[in-house]
Amino acid sequence: MPSDHDKDAYPEPPRQTPVVNKLSALPDPALILSKLFYYSVDLPVTKFREAVVRIQSQNKLVYYHQKFRRIPDLTECEERDYVCCYEAEMQWRRDFKVDREIMKVIQERVSACQAREGASFEQNCFKVIQLYEEVMKNFLSRYGDLGAYASGRKCLMKQKERMMAAQTQNT
Repeated sequence: MPSDHDKDAYPEPPRQTPVVNKLSALPDPALILSKLFYYSVDLPVTKFREAVVRIQSQNKLVYYHQKFRRIPDLTECEERDYVCCYEAEMQWRRDFKVDREIMKVIQERVSACQAREGASFEQNCFKVIQLYEEVMKNFLSRYGDLGAYASGRKCLMKQKERMMAAQTQNT
């Protein structure tokens, strides 16, 4: 700043923050409510959340996957072993769901490739389409004519009929 400036036109700012003139001697109710909320709600919730996160970080397990051991097929169950038959049926249903999801993934790949490639998708997506046809053939040979009430027992009978037909063709 130049030394010849007019001090009346531009007075210097005060050196200290001015003191607020209180109209009342009572404490501020907003300050009291904010402190009350902080200590009664916010602090306990925050501490609880930190404790939960600390415990979860120690246990690095994957919670969304359930691992099942492989159950023997119906062919390996005894005749009156109903628990084994039930477990084999549940294993077959899990296998059916997995195979159905595999079909959906391959179908999505084919449709994505078809949308990406446009008119020349048959030429450019040949490997994906070939994989889809192979997976579809295997899926239909295993689950094709089982109907709405498919079960492991029906699937086993279908497999048995298919094996007998193949055996009669060979002889």
